[in-house]
Amino acid sequence: MKRSEINYAVRSAINFFERNGWVLPPNPAWDVTDFGLGIFRKEGLVLVNLAAESEYCEKLMYAWRDQTTPAHYHKQKKEDIICRVGELAVTLWGESPDTVGGQVINVKINGEYRAVSNGEPILLKAGERITITPLLWHAFYPVSAECIIGEVSTANDDENDNFFWDTEIGRFPEIIEDEPPLVKLLSE
Repeated sequence: MKRSEINYAVRSAINFFERNGWVLPPNPAWDVTDFGLGIFRKEGLVLVNLAAESEYCEKLMYAWRDQTTPAHYHKQKKEDIICRVGELAVTLWGESPDTVGGQVINVKINGEYRAVSNGEPILLKAGERITITPLLWHAFYPVSAECIIGEVSTANDDENDNFFWDTEIGRFPEIIEDEPPLVKLLSE
């Protein structure tokens, strides 16, 4: 991923956060990823770690319409994905992302259990949340032009607890330095 792409994504996120009244903490911990695929506009995400404690984690994320966070699961982490601004589609799979339909998954949406169809996107409007339990495959993408996504979770381990369906995916991008960095990333 080019540094200029990373800088553009960070600037876009900062502008959208500010326009929507989100104030970042001093010296936030930035993470920008194309998941090692080199197609950031299609599969990518901007993340800001707001809290990273041994018991819990909180993140604020930013993405553009149809910019997907690819199908993955966690063995340890339980998380709430919260649509903070915009509209967000979240897709769940009980066993594998190559199956659609048939299976029904019981998942908490806005604190209440709901049966959803395997592989069918669930639309979250601003303020709504979905609870993702360990081993549950999930992917998400904005359906609005831009989206602010929150995450509150148990302790986060990006190195060892992200299991992607696409084996070509890497959690952190390789960076091509084509301009000076705007921020230092967590992976640096």
